[in-house]
Amino acid sequence: MTTETNIPALASLEYIPFIDDNGQLPEELQGKIGVYAIFDQEKVLQFVGYSRDVYLSLKQHLVRQPQYCYWVKAQTIERPSRTVLENIEHAWIAENGSVPPGNADSKDKWTQPIDVKVVMTAEEQANYHNPVNDEMAQTKIIKNVARRVEAEIIAVLEVRGLQTQIRFNPKLKENGLLDLK
Repeated sequence: MTTETNIPALASLEYIPFIDDNGQLPEELQGKIGVYAIFDQEKVLQFVGYSRDVYLSLKQHLVRQPQYCYWVKAQTIERPSRTVLENIEHAWIAENGSVPPGNADSKDKWTQPIDVKVVMTAEEQANYHNPVNDEMAQTKIIKNVARRVEAEIIAVLEVRGLQTQIRFNPKLKENGLLDLK
C-alpha cells in the first residue's frame, strides 16, 4: 500500500503489456484504485492518470488513443485518497522531466469522449450541412459517422489482438460522441 511519504519511483515499476498474449487488458487492475502511466510502443510516457477503477480507465484510453497505448505501469492503493493519487501523479510527471502529451495539449483526447464531428469526411460534412436536411436527418448522418469511426477503432484493436469486449454507449452516438458503456 502506498502512503503519502512512500511514493514509488515510476522507473522502479514493471512495464505491463496493455494487451497481453491472450488479447486481454491487465485484469489484475480491475476494480483497483490507483495511478497509472501509459507508454507508447517505444516505452515513451504518453499519459499519467488516476482512477477508482484503473482497468476501466485503461479500456477508455485504449479506444480513445490506441496508437499510444502499448505499455502501462500502475500503483494501486487500498483506500481512495485524492491527495495520495494526485501526489503520485505529480511525482511521476516530475520524474519524467516533462509533461507527457496526454497531460498537456492533447488531454481532451485522452479524457473526453471521441467527437466524431471532427473526423467527418468531406462527403459526410456536405451531407450533414445540406440545408434540406432536418434535425432527424442530421442525427442519422452523425450516428452513421459514429458507427464508421467505431468500426475503425475496433478494427485497429482487433489487429492488435484485443479479445476484450468493447461496447460503446449507443445513446451518445446520436450526439456524435463515442465513449464506452
